[in-house]
Amino acid sequence: MRVLLLILIFTGFSLHAKEIEVCPDCKINTVQAAVDLAEDGDVIRIKSGIYKEDGIQIIDKSIQIIGEGYPVIDASMNGTAITVRGENFSIEGIKIVNIGTSHTSDFAAILVSRSKNFKINNNRLENVFFGILIERSSNGTISNNRIKSESEIQAKSGNGIHMWHSNDLTVKSNEIIGVRDGIYLEFVNNCTIEENICKDNLRYGLHFMFSDHNTYLENTFENNGAGVAVMYSKFIEMRRNLFRKNWGSASYGLLLKEISDSDLINNTFEDNTIAISADNTNRINYTHNDFIGNGYAIRIRGACYNNNFTLNNFLSNSFDVAYTGNINENEFRKNYWSDYTGYDLNHDGTGDVPYRPVKLFSYVVTQTPEAIILLRSMFISLLDFSEKVSPIFTPAELIDPEPQMRKIK
Repeated sequence: MRVLLLILIFTGFSLHAKEIEVCPDCKINTVQAAVDLAEDGDVIRIKSGIYKEDGIQIIDKSIQIIGEGYPVIDASMNGTAITVRGENFSIEGIKIVNIGTSHTSDFAAILVSRSKNFKINNNRLENVFFGILIERSSNGTISNNRIKSESEIQAKSGNGIHMWHSNDLTVKSNEIIGVRDGIYLEFVNNCTIEENICKDNLRYGLHFMFSDHNTYLENTFENNGAGVAVMYSKFIEMRRNLFRKNWGSASYGLLLKEISDSDLINNTFEDNTIAISADNTNRINYTHNDFIGNGYAIRIRGACYNNNFTLNNFLSNSFDVAYTGNINENEFRKNYWSDYTGYDLNHDGTGDVPYRPVKLFSYVVTQTPEAIILLRSMFISLLDFSEKVSPIFTPAELIDPEPQMRKIK
């Protein structure tokens, strides 16, 4: 009897579900009118065209919005285009443009609030303040969206995908260009950020604040103000990402500040001013990463303890490791260093002479940045050699006792 009742309920639900068509010449020619008519389970199909609408409200309705040929919703710089609160809804295949800016309100192309089980897929968002803004929501997927703006200063720009007080979200295969932060998480847990491209953004490609148990993998962070910032967080998995050409006087591929118990594995850092800047980080495993042609590969500031750097490749960086102090509480072991000039008499692939990666000149540049113009001078080479023989300013115990003779695959 109970099974029969369930069948009747679902059958009745499907029989009442309908498709509502929106087009410029149809009887229903606005998205809001279609939403007002829709009931749970309905599909709103928006035909190609331009719809001058803002403030579209979808409240407590489980519906699908599908665009054909990327119909344009033009918010005319008036504010948020679409606001959704509900469960089991999806928005896909639409183009939203011209989101208004504000110093007091977070206007967005799509705002999702207090919602569950949703999908925002395959949309195009252009000239936005915030692109997709998620607050107090869970179990959502944001994928294959292209978000593009032309922000010029941080104070007048928002983030591409902004998540706040949410959990169990997947952000996958999005392209985000020209906003403040490409992807931003604050008080967001148990999320996966994967296969996204974040480039040419003003501040960070990806930004974590107070967000634990998250994973980001196989993303590209290129030519941003800085690649990624992970701050005040723990249990973060960082794997197979590319940090490239995040270059500037105060830029880096990855900023780690006040984080702990995390893994950084199989990432590539190429042509960044500072590949990794670590400040007050503890129990981080750095394994199988490539550092290629950076200004600084690793720059360790204060209060970094019990971190392990193992099986990484350091290739043609100006400085492989830089410290602000002369005490080391971290382990470097079995890394490949392109500057290593030791020998391997027993041919076991491990250098017989330990390698000291911190140069005195890196300490000098930290204290006096203008000294960088002397980088390639003979005097500096002699200075670094003397410090290597008898360390005074750099951590004497910071050595790799098993430097590898060949690049690690």
